[in-house]
Amino acid sequence: MKKNLLIIIPVYNEQNNIKPIVLKIFKEIKRKVNILFIDDNSQDKTRSQIYLSKKKYKEIYLIKRGSKLGIGSAHKCGLKWGYLKKYKTIVTMDCDGTHHPKYIIKMLNTLKKNNFDIISTNRFLKKNSLKGWSLWRKYFTTLRHTVVKFLLNINYDSSGAYRCYNVKKVKLNHILLARDNGYSFFWQSIFLLNKKRYKIFEIPIYLPPRSHGSSKMKLKDVVSALFYLLVFYFKNH
Repeated sequence: MKKNLLIIIPVYNEQNNIKPIVLKIFKEIKRKVNILFIDDNSQDKTRSQIYLSKKKYKEIYLIKRGSKLGIGSAHKCGLKWGYLKKYKTIVTMDCDGTHHPKYIIKMLNTLKKNNFDIISTNRFLKKNSLKGWSLWRKYFTTLRHTVVKFLLNINYDSSGAYRCYNVKKVKLNHILLARDNGYSFFWQSIFLLNKKRYKIFEIPIYLPPRSHGSSKMKLKDVVSALFYLLVFYFKNH
């Protein structure tokens, strides 16, 4: 029998965000749901917090990885697990408090009612959706969105990780065509899935600053992502 809903949450040093995200998910979603954490060998008490949540909720699972292999790699790992376990719907999201679980129900309802294949969130459909962010983060996020949109000729907010997949319609091997294991996995996968003519729909989202801890994206990640984007662009044109 196919399972209903899986939420995939990659984590690295998110000890203070595990309990809040778990409580919010089970509060917002009034249906059977499983949570899969993918931990890239966190150096804090992230795993301990997950184990504490597992004692309370049997619906929580954990994949432990031996090193920090990249956010894109973590999403691929979780998606492979979810497809293998035959879930009907898979949602991917961040653990840092920026992705509120209240949007999951909207994504699920939109997916079902309108027969879409993928529902993604967009930070640029409403004004002040990045309220509270630092000027540097706002500038970088907007710049990245503009550059990707221009080079790849796609209108989606393609660098976001908050998505919902209709497993019955979206082939796993098409998602895995996105080779990058870092942050570029997100725009690359949307670009390739769009080329495969999947029906992708976006819903607006407000994105507050992270609740605890610091961003995992460093300057080297920004430079690497830009270089990868340019290489990908010239290879495909």
